[in-house]
Amino acid sequence: MLFLVADENFNNAIVRGLLRIKPDLDIVRVQDVGLSSADDPTVLEWAANEDRVLLTHDVTTITKYAYERVEVGEYMPGVIEVGRKVSFGTAINEIQ
Repeated sequence: MLFLVADENFNNAIVRGLLRIKPDLDIVRVQDVGLSSADDPTVLEWAANEDRVLLTHDVTTITKYAYERVEVGEYMPGVIEVGRKVSFGTAINEIQ
């Protein structure tokens, strides 16, 4: 089973759409687990500790920190980057 965490600025319409299609999907939002305003390395560390793949629109910095984790041998369950110009339907279909 895939466990997901949505970054703080990830579009909630996509999260809701995913849950409509897969009501049993295990997805939480960063703000729901007490990580509002946390920096990227902290979010990635939490996601790794919880074995969750991060959903994000942040294509500028998250990738850098994710690669840094991998380079030093830290666990990195994954990151799914969704461009802001991608339609909701496409994003939902690709993630599920």
